[in-house]
Amino acid sequence: MDAPMLGTTGPATMATVSTTNPVRYYNLKPLTLVSRVGGWLFRQRTWLPLPIVAALLLIPPPADSPTSSIWLAGAAIVAAGEAVRLWAVRHIGAISRTRSDRLGPLVASGPFARVRNPLYLGNILLWAGFAVSAQLVWLAPILVLLLAFEYHAIVRWEEELLQQRIGEPYSQYVAVVPRWFPSLTASSAELPDATFSWRETLFSERGTLIAIGAGFLLLWLKARS
Repeated sequence: MDAPMLGTTGPATMATVSTTNPVRYYNLKPLTLVSRVGGWLFRQRTWLPLPIVAALLLIPPPADSPTSSIWLAGAAIVAAGEAVRLWAVRHIGAISRTRSDRLGPLVASGPFARVRNPLYLGNILLWAGFAVSAQLVWLAPILVLLLAFEYHAIVRWEEELLQQRIGEPYSQYVAVVPRWFPSLTASSAELPDATFSWRETLFSERGTLIAIGAGFLLLWLKARS
């Protein structure tokens, strides 16, 4: 769903790096097994969610499940995940929607000053929330583990790609911003004013917002069937 995040809205040492061109030779150095798997998963990510969608729509919920409270809890988790995505997209822009392995800017502002992969964390929350709203609470932790493996492999591939392309500026970013567990304080690289407008943000994120609406509509139809 999301592109490798590379380039700069960070400090001056990163600002001279231009990485908006496609990277055609990202295998210049041997990649690790996990990274090779991550690169494959990145290229297949358009269809990878389909088995999850099928499970959410086809697996029946427990007969005694408290429908309203469970649905609301799942919706709250989905809302939290989309809030994280919107915050991230406001700082990274439309490059997050690319379907190629084109490199975008290394964003060091907003959530990217606290954690390196907020878009993937938002995605995990989205899917976990849908599992809860589908009254398949037992499926939520399974999805979290599966998606954690998928995104970790993709991130390892992205990191090797970025390290080869940028080098020291990216190493400086990695040294101060955690990969998965957000820091409570922003790194010194944060530039709060490096943002897109909310209009641009919502336009860039329109596909995910439409998918969320369609997802809840399908779950409603499932509940009525």
